[in-house]
Amino acid sequence: MAGLTDLYHLSMACGHWRSGRARLPASAELFFRRGPFGGAFALAAGLAQGLRGLRAFRFSAADIAYLRSVLPSTTEEAFFDYLATLDTSEVTVSAVPEGSVVFARVPFLQVKGPLLVVQLLETTLLCLVNYASLVATNAARFRLLAGPNVKLMEMGLRRAQGPDGALSASKYSYIGGFDCTSNVLAGKLYGIPVRGTIAHSFIMSFTALDEVQPRELAPLAGGDPVDLPTLAESWLQQVCELLQTPLEKTNRGELAAFLSYAVTFPCDFQGLLDTYCVRRSGLPNFCAVALALHQLGYQAIGVRLDSGDLAEQSKEVRQVLRACGAHFQVPWFETIPIAVSNDISEQSLERFIQEGNEIDMIGIGTHLVTCPLQPSLGCVYKLVEVNGSPCLKLTEDEEKMTIPGTKTIYRLYDAAGHPFMDLMALEEEPSPQAGQELVIRVLGQLGETCKVVAATVEPLHRTFLRDGQLCEPLPSLPEVRTHAQVSLSLLNPAHRRLHDPQPYPVAMTERLHQLLTKLQEASQ
Repeated sequence: MAGLTDLYHLSMACGHWRSGRARLPASAELFFRRGPFGGAFALAAGLAQGLRGLRAFRFSAADIAYLRSVLPSTTEEAFFDYLATLDTSEVTVSAVPEGSVVFARVPFLQVKGPLLVVQLLETTLLCLVNYASLVATNAARFRLLAGPNVKLMEMGLRRAQGPDGALSASKYSYIGGFDCTSNVLAGKLYGIPVRGTIAHSFIMSFTALDEVQPRELAPLAGGDPVDLPTLAESWLQQVCELLQTPLEKTNRGELAAFLSYAVTFPCDFQGLLDTYCVRRSGLPNFCAVALALHQLGYQAIGVRLDSGDLAEQSKEVRQVLRACGAHFQVPWFETIPIAVSNDISEQSLERFIQEGNEIDMIGIGTHLVTCPLQPSLGCVYKLVEVNGSPCLKLTEDEEKMTIPGTKTIYRLYDAAGHPFMDLMALEEEPSPQAGQELVIRVLGQLGETCKVVAATVEPLHRTFLRDGQLCEPLPSLPEVRTHAQVSLSLLNPAHRRLHDPQPYPVAMTERLHQLLTKLQEASQ
């Protein structure tokens, strides 16, 4: 893991070592400058993986040998000997709990330790946190649009940026609120529920009923096996009569595929309806096989649509399922889950809501895992203090100016329980108290002070790593997922909305502002 860095960090490390500055105490902060996807918030993710990476931080003999080949030939041998001794035994990390809502300009991870090591960790931490937080946030946006009751399935393995990107997408979309993944390896590694049935290619591979082997299926309660194709054909005639659909328009290969799948997985039968024609073939064939299974004591688990006007088709499918349920006196038929897929985006979900729909589950791939609306969160990692002296990056662009000093971050809540401001204070300042009038300066309006009173004050960071050792067990993935949903639910709707949200104010104490002003004046 130590080698997961950019070469210039090794060059700087050599400079610090050569000048005797390697062990100076230093502090750095990780944050992003703008809310992703045009929203106000992000979800902090990748923290557990980052902490594990820090604990394993060490240059192996093979790493050192490689570094000798890429650093300048004039690099002193003693520097490589020094690198071989490095670890994170003097590093302390504090951060927001993984899955927390975080806002632009607010540090959500802080690193303290020897200067050389603190700087070497920059690229590693950014790599592990940037994409994780981005895809978790993207997933959370889909969840907020879909609402709490629709099931969301991540299915972006074949669209992701390689296997590492695919596994990360599965893991962090689950944190963001997705229910399951199609990615088998992600399920194995992370314990995420895995789902999947059949594709169009399976259905297209059948042409006739005589290809269904085996044909017989025993009733769920026991008894003599029944020829399922024959039973389904009798039901198909009745379904076509009810739907006033010509029997000869149903595709026999599609029926054979449904039957083959049903014989194989009678308790998990789901029909993919749109290989040919949903209304004339897919739906009648599904209903016939599902009714045949019902006669034997089994219950189909759903249907899927993968093309066309998904919202409108879902309503048409629900109407047919209700008609069959009522006519054939099968009550559960009316509530068979309807799943949809096909390049689903945020705009797709917004159209579903506008048009009305009967969708119970949505499979999302490309627009989730590749984050096309914003391919990078743009997290940065900046030194804020070295050897007790605050650091400041001074620029005419206030957004890119760093805020000096090692800080404590507080979240201020109103009487309704919504966070209304994040406040940065110098580490040595006394903690603000609930009900206390606070004089603060809001970023973007630093020229004027304002006063706020919080009903509740929450320190945002917890110390997770102290002197290279974990301070507490890391939460499980389901626990992080739950925390993310709770964190999102606390947001004021004006800050949670996905389009044109109300800006979330981030402020600093008057004392921190005085330090900033002093350093700015000293730099002029």
